[in-house]
Amino acid sequence: MALAHAILTILTDTPSSGYDIGKRFEEQVSCFWKASSQQIYRELTKMEQQGWLQHEVIAQTGKPDKKLYSLTAAGRQEWQRWYTAPTEPTPIREDLLVKVLAGAHVAPEQVRQAVLLRRHRHAQQLQLYRRTEAEEFPPNAMTRSQQFSYLTLRRGLRYEQDWLAWCDEVLTFLDEQAAADSPSALPDTSALPLQ
Repeated sequence: MALAHAILTILTDTPSSGYDIGKRFEEQVSCFWKASSQQIYRELTKMEQQGWLQHEVIAQTGKPDKKLYSLTAAGRQEWQRWYTAPTEPTPIREDLLVKVLAGAHVAPEQVRQAVLLRRHRHAQQLQLYRRTEAEEFPPNAMTRSQQFSYLTLRRGLRYEQDWLAWCDEVLTFLDEQAAADSPSALPDTSALPLQ
């Protein structure tokens, strides 16, 4: 998927400014797609040049004028083309997995620190998603559009929960290895007869 298709999807709901698109990315799309404001504005310019978007300038008092972007017929057609195309899983490129793969060749504490740092980050993201869930998605009172947004948030929640479970699995393994390798874990051979 290209960033353009994520922007087209956001604009299917309502015309929006670049700022509003960035805010929607942060609030609704960030669990599966990251984009900076610079990337969004750069993409909006390209998409307008391709004829997928048009903008209307909205004058604002005391602020710079605002560009309100909306889909053109060509933009809607591109969105439809993209939407009907089959999806493929995104390849995983995860440096922490490579570090864990190499764990037998480094001090266990190095692996532990790398995993603990990542676990902390995923725990923070999970808290953010849970806060969004509580504030934005009232049970039994969601619009149809909110229900679809909630489904994507649920994927983000599960992604973070899965990361936490995996990190805990690695940490448990490291604890078990440390216990097995400690001198107190070795059998007492003092009572065995000498040969």
